[in-house]
Amino acid sequence: MSRLTLTVPLALLALVATAMPAGACRAAPEVTETRAVAAAQEKRAVPRLKVTKRVGGLSNPWDVKSLGNGRLLITERDTARLLVVGKGGKRRVGFPSSKVWVSGETGLMSLEVDPGFRNNRRFYTCSGWKVGAGHDVRVIAWRLNRTATKASLLRTLVRGFPTSSGRHGGCRLLIARDGSLYVGTGDAAVGTNPRDLGSLGGKTLRLNRTTGAPWPSNPFIKAKNPRSRYVHTFGHRNIQGLAQRVNASVWSVEHGSHRDDEVNKLVPGGDYGWHPVPGYNEAVPMTDPSLPGRQYAAKWRSGTPTLATSGATFVRGKQWGALNGTLAVAALKASRVLFLTFSRSGKLMKVRSPAALRQYGRLRSISRADNGDLLITTDTDSGGGAVLRVSPR
Repeated sequence: MSRLTLTVPLALLALVATAMPAGACRAAPEVTETRAVAAAQEKRAVPRLKVTKRVGGLSNPWDVKSLGNGRLLITERDTARLLVVGKGGKRRVGFPSSKVWVSGETGLMSLEVDPGFRNNRRFYTCSGWKVGAGHDVRVIAWRLNRTATKASLLRTLVRGFPTSSGRHGGCRLLIARDGSLYVGTGDAAVGTNPRDLGSLGGKTLRLNRTTGAPWPSNPFIKAKNPRSRYVHTFGHRNIQGLAQRVNASVWSVEHGSHRDDEVNKLVPGGDYGWHPVPGYNEAVPMTDPSLPGRQYAAKWRSGTPTLATSGATFVRGKQWGALNGTLAVAALKASRVLFLTFSRSGKLMKVRSPAALRQYGRLRSISRADNGDLLITTDTDSGGGAVLRVSPR
């Protein structure tokens, strides 16, 4: 029996094949830059960057999102604190933090704020969660009260993401412009999870952010296994970033093993080639072309050594000059931000790493402020963590 039949149900194999266009890649594309694109790039200047500390005194801040009117919502992974920052300073939001399971790389992680927040007060978290004597990783919808002092649990949208020691817990959220909620998950350092369509680990998932139901156009929506219906893409190691481009394409950022952090353009039903078996064999390629079927190659990869790429967002606004439209990717180990320029078709054209963002240590998450500035969390514990605000000038 092949490795595929051990992990991917046979009833779903045909669905995998039909979800993939004939042009899917097996290997990383050759990076080229045409003269026309190069000339266009040179016409726009890279702006100088102004970096200010917006919030200090944080411990391992994982994510930050704007609530409007200058207020920010922040998660701390290891303390499981949820914080609101506004004109009156920083304050803790009451919610059942004692239920958050914290271990290793898992705790209170990603945030997303509902587009209708002004009226419905909804936001979403992805975190470890205690379940009796056990634990999992799950996505929960909350309502923040008018004084921003308390969050009430509305609904658990999806649960049962695999866990082990807390390693490779993921977990990134993104509300797309069509209203669907994307979730990037880690494989929990279990080799069979990424290609097992019955596991929610090592995947991107897509669901209804109100009901928690699988998104109706998901590639495996007719699968017998209810978990498979959530799967958007599979074969991932540990997704740390999700971002949507102006053309509506959705991109993921994931940690490599000893090599090849990846930025991937997501294709429904796509296999991104991580299959570290038997055991948890991290010597295999991040995108393994020897696997059955087709694998999608990364649009950017770090090579060796890895940079520990993390959160990401597409930069928007003419004030950003040559950085407008780039994918800004935070790096933990490399302590920098990469601005990746891609062609309309998704070919990598240029990588920039400004010196202004190389002096703040480990950088975890990037999101956009209301005016298009960037908000970046620094991954430091014991009160040394911060939210940086980056403005072009």
